[in-house]
Amino acid sequence: MHVKTTGTIHGVGLGPGDVDLMTVRAHRLISAAQHVAFFRKAGRAGRARKTVEGMLPEGVIEFPMEYPVTTEIPVDDPDYNAVLSEFYATCTTHLRSLAEGGDDVVVLCEGDPFFYGSFMHLYTRLKDIVPVQVVPAITGMSAAWTASGQPITWGDDVLSVLMATLPEADLVRHMAAGDALVVMKIGRNIDKVRRALRATGKYDAAWLVEYASMEGQTVQKLSEAEGRITPYFSIVLVHGNGRRP
Repeated sequence: MHVKTTGTIHGVGLGPGDVDLMTVRAHRLISAAQHVAFFRKAGRAGRARKTVEGMLPEGVIEFPMEYPVTTEIPVDDPDYNAVLSEFYATCTTHLRSLAEGGDDVVVLCEGDPFFYGSFMHLYTRLKDIVPVQVVPAITGMSAAWTASGQPITWGDDVLSVLMATLPEADLVRHMAAGDALVVMKIGRNIDKVRRALRATGKYDAAWLVEYASMEGQTVQKLSEAEGRITPYFSIVLVHGNGRRP
């Protein structure tokens, strides 16, 4: 008697955007994918999907997962979580049905799947129901500090990773406590980040990296980027200066 085997959901980290920085395992899974799922903003191709252009096998079945909301609702509005929760539940139902039907699915994840990635919301809903495997990857922040040409931490430096969406008072508190800083999700929050860095005396030491490892990469002192909004793929760095021989 034939026993139907449950398929596996693979959360595959693509790394910071340069295909040369993708892992061998990620490339192998993508190149042999039967089903591929990826997040994108409505009306956009999606950076994850664009990253693997030319790598997918002929006949692969694509499942674009389009966010119902991005910046239209404030993140602290209860409707924000409610809308996204329904969205993730719908995506989970589809992926679960594929796996329970015996098919493997590759979910493309920008950066590392377990580092502020949307895949985490699928993982927690699927992991106790169907097999789920995660392929780790180089993070965008690692690509950013490499692009800056300076080590981000030395000796006993404490590295703090902050979201620019935090309230300004929280940014100031965490920035004051950290030796080295990585600030993500910049975009329209750039002026708040500047004020917080000035309040902690770290503004002059801050660097802005845009599109790390991707086409259009730029690296400059944050003080040289006054008066403009930064793109989504921007990271602000303050390098540590800790103990060294």
